[in-house]
Amino acid sequence: MSDAFVPVATLDSLAPGEAIDVVAGGVEIAVVRAEDGGVHALEDICSHDEIALSDGDVEGCTIECWKHGSQFDLVTGRPLQLPAVLPVRVFPVRIDESSGEILVDPTAAPAT
Repeated sequence: MSDAFVPVATLDSLAPGEAIDVVAGGVEIAVVRAEDGGVHALEDICSHDEIALSDGDVEGCTIECWKHGSQFDLVTGRPLQLPAVLPVRVFPVRIDESSGEILVDPTAAPAT
């Protein structure tokens, strides 16, 4: 099995409380730096209304869709606030400590 992690950004380019949209392996992914500095990656689409989550607000360890206010847990992808009821896919993240690169595995299977 090959290493599917691909570089998508650097820690210097992503401030705490910020989200960006990247494409890795043909998948649109929101790379999010939580307010505590942790880095997370999730599918960049609200499960309620096909809106880019990377355009939403990051609060603590959640991201909120700007259109209808659905909130998602950055670790699990589970919705924490209606109207969304379905989770979004999350992706494994690695940080290369020497370069500060953020790497994401876009091939990770959705959680069951």
